[in-house]
Amino acid sequence: MTYTGIRHANKAPAGYQFAKPVDCHQAHGAAMFTREVAGRWQVRFVRFDDDGSAVVGVLDGDTIFSLAELAAEFPTMLSIIHGGGQALGRIREYLKTKDKGRPAGTVRLLAPIEQPGKYLAIGMNYRKHVEESARVGVSAPPNQMWFNKQTTCIAGPFDAIEPGVTKKLDYEIELGAVIGKQAKGVSQAAAADHVFGYFVANDVSARDWQFHTPTFTMGKSFDTHGPIGPCIVTADELGDPHTLDMRCYVNGELRQQSNTSQMLSNLWQQIEYLTTAFTLQPGDLIATGTPEGVGAGMEPPTFLQPGDIVRCEIDGIGAIENRVAAGKRRDGALAR
Repeated sequence: MTYTGIRHANKAPAGYQFAKPVDCHQAHGAAMFTREVAGRWQVRFVRFDDDGSAVVGVLDGDTIFSLAELAAEFPTMLSIIHGGGQALGRIREYLKTKDKGRPAGTVRLLAPIEQPGKYLAIGMNYRKHVEESARVGVSAPPNQMWFNKQTTCIAGPFDAIEPGVTKKLDYEIELGAVIGKQAKGVSQAAAADHVFGYFVANDVSARDWQFHTPTFTMGKSFDTHGPIGPCIVTADELGDPHTLDMRCYVNGELRQQSNTSQMLSNLWQQIEYLTTAFTLQPGDLIATGTPEGVGAGMEPPTFLQPGDIVRCEIDGIGAIENRVAAGKRRDGALAR
């Protein structure tokens, strides 16, 4: 990876590659993600700022095709998710008529979904992360360990991370999943049918606030501490979500590197566990856990500082990149 800093606030950094080729696309001779595979569009949804209005579009390589003309039918990303396969079919037919889009690097990408009903995250779901957590006194849980990220934490794929009052700001790369169909009492075997798509997530964490409550919610929910994106890749395009390489860099230094096959509880098991207790609704988000390499687990612990740039990449989806902004301490003074 060639490291590049963020050139424009809230826009992609110079030289950013919006999509990386994967085997299924390379088999069709494509250097980037192609417009059509097997006769149909490969749909990667984005939201972007169009003169002050949030517009849904489809990302094709480095080009965005706006869906503004379909706003009467699908005004929001959530409306597309609720529309399911019928909505995807309608959008794919519409895109066949479009030849010109706009360069993705010229617009501000927003979080690829509006404020969802739930943002759930699982902790301690990679074995080596459990081991590094044990070194700092955090024991392995006996069951899947879930917490909420308040949905107001969600930020765009290139938005700044505001530290707030924390003195121990940390990063966590995670595969994110979007629920597509209502799910209650769903088995592992049926869980995949309830997923609409996938995104890259950084579960930004305020470690000194994380243990203010046993639920972690306070330290996981600061405003801007939930950057996601850069797009939502539909489940039918991505295929098996448990074979994906993932990497996190801080200022160009590789900090986390793993594969989603290393999850202790895979996504299907997670959905089964959650829906045993409560209903998941279309548009709900799940962060599936982070591997080893977080700042809190380093020796000595190394936390993010203003000006640091965190880049999270997952093959087949893309990357998000966020700069840590100057924050304010509790006394109101700037922390630089």
